[in-house]
Amino acid sequence: MTTTSTLPAAGRDTGGGSPRRAGWLLAIVLTGQFMALLDIFIVNVAAPTVQADLAASGGELQLIIAGYTIAYAVLLITGARLGGRYGHGRLFLAGLVVFTAASLACGLAVNSGQLIAFRFGQGIGSALMLPQVLSLIQRTFHGTARARALTIFAAVLATGAAAGQIVGGVLIEANLFDWGWRPVFLVNVPIGALLLAVGLRVVPLDRPGGAERARGLDLPGLAVLTAAVLALTVPLVVGQEEDWPLWCWLSLAAGAVLVALFAWYESRLARRGGTPLISPRVLRSPGMTAAASRIFLAMAVNGGILFVLSLHLQGAEEAEGLGHGALRTGLMFIPTAVGFGATSLLWRRIPARRHGALAPAGFVLSAAAMLWMGLLLRDGGSGGPALLVAFALNGCALALAYSPTLTRSLALVAPADAADASGVTAMMTQLGMLVGVAALGTLFLNRAESELSTAEGVWAAMLGLAATALAGATAGVVGRARAR
Repeated sequence: MTTTSTLPAAGRDTGGGSPRRAGWLLAIVLTGQFMALLDIFIVNVAAPTVQADLAASGGELQLIIAGYTIAYAVLLITGARLGGRYGHGRLFLAGLVVFTAASLACGLAVNSGQLIAFRFGQGIGSALMLPQVLSLIQRTFHGTARARALTIFAAVLATGAAAGQIVGGVLIEANLFDWGWRPVFLVNVPIGALLLAVGLRVVPLDRPGGAERARGLDLPGLAVLTAAVLALTVPLVVGQEEDWPLWCWLSLAAGAVLVALFAWYESRLARRGGTPLISPRVLRSPGMTAAASRIFLAMAVNGGILFVLSLHLQGAEEAEGLGHGALRTGLMFIPTAVGFGATSLLWRRIPARRHGALAPAGFVLSAAAMLWMGLLLRDGGSGGPALLVAFALNGCALALAYSPTLTRSLALVAPADAADASGVTAMMTQLGMLVGVAALGTLFLNRAESELSTAEGVWAAMLGLAATALAGATAGVVGRARAR
């Protein structure tokens, strides 16, 4: 497919095409990435407003937040392979269309069931779009130009969480056209339409060839993994409200069986020379299993605390919530984002011989920060400046737990397995956030409901989050011992 444009024609790199068009391409893909990352976090601040307007239950609210992550997590690797088969540019634009259309549908949803379904649609769009970003950067830029592009890419990742909280707060407080929470989703529509209009002119639409295009999709593995994630997640989200009926326990048991079936099928497919969704060879790489566990647990802490504190900070004062507005709530998460971003950039300055101890230390510091926050908020107090310090400490701690782990895990695998290893770590990142919202969110809602106090819910959740962080510290010690 060819297009005509007043914009300069692009080549595959900055030497074979116009630097101006390469700049346009970078702007398009990183804006798309930023918009999709924003939607992972933006709904946390909007959650109380959504719940009040749609009369959503606690379980439905969790699914509104987690539905996006479920679809994104399980389809991420498949999205990457579809890019290799049909073209990274084509899949980026296809994902952009799906994401934008789903955002419009979310903004027009009239009940919580519709919003949950359309959030899954947003996750599908992100899973098609985001895996293509790095591939397009690598194909377009070389040398110092690539280094600059990757630096900007990292900055987008680092600021996505904080921006989501702040933008969500601004849009809720502004209450544009008296639409309440709906602009949180509708803002994506004009941005997505503009990106698509320009993207059709500058994003390469060629199809790759060779081995990359020949890689299988492993649709049976995808089906089993999807079923396993749903079977394990849905009971965690709705079990408390339904008083844990028999079907919840049967679903959890079925989820465990499906996980085992998935592992067996992937191993069998690999032995037959196929291309499994998750390569057993990658998981057998030195330290990879421990790294995947640490990444999962770090993101479970991150997802859980964002959900819990967003509800408590905006909770009604009669239920011992702090009664903050959406914007104030969003701004309170800035110390966490700043701490995470700064530590992610600076940890490499620590002597290399100390890098193996960074992840366990980060998890221990995160556990301490959780307990500190819990004590500050337990009696319905605001926490004052100390709460912001605890937020910053937790951001630094999670960066120490996550960033060195991610870097070292990718360095340990063979070059031929680098793409699969990246897919595994990205999937574990999203699954961790999903489980954090589902499990720790349920603990918070259960305790808050039984005690009629979100402050008591926060204390229970913080204990659970601290335990999760300490489990990550243990995994780090085990992984480091094995590496020796």
